[in-house]
Amino acid sequence: MTTRIGVYPGTFDPITLGHMDIIRRGAKLVDRLVIGVTTNPSKSPMFSVEERMEMVTREIAGIDGEIQVVSFDSLLMDFAEREGASMIVRGLRAVADFEYEYQMAGMNQQLNDRIETVFLMADVSLQPIASRLVKEIAMYGGAIRKFVAPTVEADVAKRVAELGRKGS
Repeated sequence: MTTRIGVYPGTFDPITLGHMDIIRRGAKLVDRLVIGVTTNPSKSPMFSVEERMEMVTREIAGIDGEIQVVSFDSLLMDFAEREGASMIVRGLRAVADFEYEYQMAGMNQQLNDRIETVFLMADVSLQPIASRLVKEIAMYGGAIRKFVAPTVEADVAKRVAELGRKGS
């Protein structure tokens, strides 16, 4: 029997409740879910890849299924192939996400047509959540507890305080 492996890629800077929803649901679709934590300098990460990997690993601890957290700095399809994946799992929040993700899925299919892209709609209550907005809210002193786990909220608060001290 073939093991179904899925890859859920992202920057996870920080990991949100929306990400967790997709991870929980994605883990049910495959025998092994590989969470690929990628570098994306254009997104101005708040946390290092190592910190994000630790955060994701900590947050997924209670989720059923075989889940791995791996960093990568390559084309997604090269990473997926290295992991033996037959599926890319992507979360969708809104129509704007769909347009971007649809284009990416088409390009990825051109690169490797043996790996399917599967889209999961985020839970309605979690659809507006974006890591970029969570960071912005936190930087301006707003409450982010509705969007992230308490442990992630503490990580972000600590980082915001460090960044505030550096800027003083």
